[in-house]
Amino acid sequence: MLGSAKINANPTVYRKEEELEEKVIRADVEDEDTPEPFDALEIFELIRNINDPEHPLTLEQLRVAQLKDIYVDNKNSHIKINFTPTIPHCSMATLIGLSLRVKLLRSLPPRFKVDIAISPGTHNQEVAVNKQLNDKERVAAALENENLLAVVDKCLKPKDSSAENA
Repeated sequence: MLGSAKINANPTVYRKEEELEEKVIRADVEDEDTPEPFDALEIFELIRNINDPEHPLTLEQLRVAQLKDIYVDNKNSHIKINFTPTIPHCSMATLIGLSLRVKLLRSLPPRFKVDIAISPGTHNQEVAVNKQLNDKERVAAALENENLLAVVDKCLKPKDSSAENA
């Protein structure tokens, strides 16, 4: 949490999905030179437990991140994620998008181009936030800011699973 007053003091919280099972069956890749394909479920598993910067909840619990909003194109090494802020004037949208980007930068092979965007029509500053999130220079500058990086790292830090099940 960045400040004492919350922007959305009472967000809707959704029940967390049980561990999702992979629905796509694919042949094992025997050739070590062939990049292993990813699917939307694998990407969702990477981002579902990112913590909201304002609430002690995950992006999945708030339905900010959903499986249906992840698009993977292995052929062109491209991933697109749309996320939905909890309110149209969410001041944490850029931070949430940056957290998504950093998690994927740290988790995926460098061959992937990742686009992060606010789901169309769900935020008052959608165009400006999307521009910030997909500008390499702005992202690099943001990640050089130690305070901002500390907040992103806090969002990416796994919660204690015993506390989550309590």
